[in-house]
Amino acid sequence: MESEQLFHRGYYRNSYNSITSASSDEELLDGAGVIMDFQTSEDDNLLDGDTVVGTHYTMTNGGSINSSTHLLDLLDEPIPGVGTYDDFHTIDWVREKCKDRERHRRINSKKKESAWEMTKSLYDAWSGWLVVTLTGLASGALAGLIDIAADWMTDLKEGICLSALWYNHEQCCWGSNETTFEERDKCPQWKTWAELIIGQAEGPGSYIMNYIMYIFWALSFAFLAVSLVKVFAPYACGSGIPEIKTILSGFIIRGYLGKWTLMIKTITLVLAVASGLSLGKEGPLVHVACCCGNIFSYLFPKYSTNEAKKREVLSAASAAGVSVAFGAPIGGVLFSLEEVSYYFPLKTLWRSFFAALVAAFVLRSINPFGNSRLVLFYVEYHTPWYLFELFPFILLGVFGGLWGAFFIRANIAWCRRRKSTKFGKFPVLEVIIVAAITAVIAFPNPYTRLNTSELIKELFTDCGPLESSSLCDYRNDMNASKIVDDIPDRPAGIGVYSAIWQLCLALIFKIIMTVFTFGIKVPSGLFIPSMAIGAIAGRIVGIAVEQLAYYHHDWFIFREWCEVGADCITPGLYAMVGAAACLGGVTRMTVSLVVIVFELTGGLEYIVPLMAAVMTSKWVGDAFGREGIYEAHIRLNGYPFLDAKEEFTHTTLAADVMRPRRNDPPLAVLTQDNMTVDDIENMINETSYNGFPVIMSKESQRLVGFALRRDLTIAIESARKKQEGIVGSSRVCFAQHTPSLPAESPRPLKLRSILDMSPFTVTDHTPMEIVVDIFRKLGLRQCLVTHNGIVLGIITKKNILEHLEQLKQHVEPLAPPWHYNKKRYPPSYGPDGKPRPRFNNVQLNPIDEEREETEEEVHLLNSTTL
Repeated sequence: MESEQLFHRGYYRNSYNSITSASSDEELLDGAGVIMDFQTSEDDNLLDGDTVVGTHYTMTNGGSINSSTHLLDLLDEPIPGVGTYDDFHTIDWVREKCKDRERHRRINSKKKESAWEMTKSLYDAWSGWLVVTLTGLASGALAGLIDIAADWMTDLKEGICLSALWYNHEQCCWGSNETTFEERDKCPQWKTWAELIIGQAEGPGSYIMNYIMYIFWALSFAFLAVSLVKVFAPYACGSGIPEIKTILSGFIIRGYLGKWTLMIKTITLVLAVASGLSLGKEGPLVHVACCCGNIFSYLFPKYSTNEAKKREVLSAASAAGVSVAFGAPIGGVLFSLEEVSYYFPLKTLWRSFFAALVAAFVLRSINPFGNSRLVLFYVEYHTPWYLFELFPFILLGVFGGLWGAFFIRANIAWCRRRKSTKFGKFPVLEVIIVAAITAVIAFPNPYTRLNTSELIKELFTDCGPLESSSLCDYRNDMNASKIVDDIPDRPAGIGVYSAIWQLCLALIFKIIMTVFTFGIKVPSGLFIPSMAIGAIAGRIVGIAVEQLAYYHHDWFIFREWCEVGADCITPGLYAMVGAAACLGGVTRMTVSLVVIVFELTGGLEYIVPLMAAVMTSKWVGDAFGREGIYEAHIRLNGYPFLDAKEEFTHTTLAADVMRPRRNDPPLAVLTQDNMTVDDIENMINETSYNGFPVIMSKESQRLVGFALRRDLTIAIESARKKQEGIVGSSRVCFAQHTPSLPAESPRPLKLRSILDMSPFTVTDHTPMEIVVDIFRKLGLRQCLVTHNGIVLGIITKKNILEHLEQLKQHVEPLAPPWHYNKKRYPPSYGPDGKPRPRFNNVQLNPIDEEREETEEEVHLLNSTTL
């Protein structure tokens, strides 16, 4: 048959029946192990797929962007399954929005018919607020549970409360009358493991026993966490934010936001934090909140049947996750807007704010830390900052940018090595090794032995009369002539200098271990480790500036503000600024990060230092690379994500990116009413592409629409089961009216309902800057390329990502080459004025007179780097 000759590619990628079996939500695949390499053809099924490509060109009159307001010609009885998506495919945002508009119009047209219809209309209108309310309630409750359990299990490594086993160390000593001010963490009710096992509270034997038990519990928690992840929910590992960003951009990853992932991630997050690994729970809490939003969205048909609407719920859930992670509802909304969301309409902003409010209220009601705050390291400063302090704040910003650039490159290099070597095949062994090294090194240093959130709290806290930390071991200067503040600047004592050395060792330890910890197969967040590194560096700088101002208060930069006995330097403020700078250097967040840290401290007057440090951190980090850590991991895993922040500055055209290329297989098309069911099934079996242009006939070559592979498969299967007379020789009709057929012909199959009547088209001379902008803002899966009505090829999201990756690896010339605006395609008519020979709308070989010039042009095109 002619159609078999046209569409045969010489190999079979997928059988026809295998296309109908989509992956269920219960399939648990390892997301970090799914690498979508754009250089190989094996990933065509993972991404949104190419249409068949080649060097020949079809004649169509394609629909433009404004060609139709109705994307689908919907039937009264739609075919079940049509309009859904396979796993690892990209959704069609335009089609989803059109479906939602049709649903909304249908509800509005019926709501005046009866009271029941009016009730259904109100339920539909309020379902958005209901789903974000449920998401906020669940996120706040799970966050409180995780905080309480993580604190208890962290203290379990050191000892146990005999009076109440469910109390952590602090809660155990609350009601004790034997606790002293100097040793407020010691009470008879709390017993260390050395006291319980060997009966010694002090001495070398006690230290060694506590050391051994600390390592034992750390390894036990880490092993249990990685085992649960590997066996039950491989998607529960990692931070989750790179995948959340990809899902919100329209990608389908089945099971990533399912109930098993939610349950296992909640449990293993507690175990991972308690194991003492250099990780945090703030990033994974965003994943947990999005799991809640995804699960609750299935309770409402408005969101369960529309992937675009479901992503509005996920954006609100992301805001709720950050809200409970940092106790920053406004910062959570801005985080969702700035960092993770791809499509963020105004109503999503309101619902995100409400979800963050509900989640913060629930967490505040639970009060997991017992301090009436949403986070453990909430602080308040009462000393203002001075103008000369902007210089050390900017230096901290420089340090944060350098740390971010170093961490991104080192962590990506290690993760790439993990994927490419045998070491990545043993995730349990890797977690055990990292946990063992962390525990062995962390225990001797009191600042690394602390829970990371406790460490940040101690570094943020300003020294007051009730503080007994070694960081507040200052000598009282009795010769001060003027007392301006209750706690004036004082010379550092032995405890402060000892703490500085321990903090320097802790800084080196945190930097190294965080590089190797982020990306292992347990839930691991990056916010808290980055903030801890910045807080350590900031506290060291703060103490140095404080001592410099004390001993050299007569210098011109200190003379005006730092009198003798005045409290002009707050080291805790430097720790806070350093934490924000380091987190900004890693994630490249700006506005949302400043607001989050502002909500942590509750002080408006410290916004300027935070803004200065965060912007400096971003500028320094961007000098080494514009990608944040999440974008880098998205690119490492090969997810089809078009970053809206990335600028396209290259002078390429749509013709440079489209498929087919020269010497590629031809562009596959369907005719409106000339193909049979067998023809279409053969095309589906012999190709692996996700869609086919539909033309009127071989003669007219006019474009009718675009049919998706999955919709064709489901529609044919459904017709064979439910309609009598549909056989392999049945004529497939995409037209509005069925053509006249002989009386003995089998019953035709009408598939106009699955046809996209207005496929997006651009000309071959459209700049790629515009094409990329269209794909980003409209969320397209594919776009047809035409030249004077001739369909030259197709551009998919995958093609654009391939093109962007190639441009990053090559340097584009300053001026376009000579062939940039040269006509690249042979004319439709030969020199004799007659049409060129065509075969099923595909142009055959060029005429002999142009063969030599065409070959020369191809040689120059291949030898020129664009």
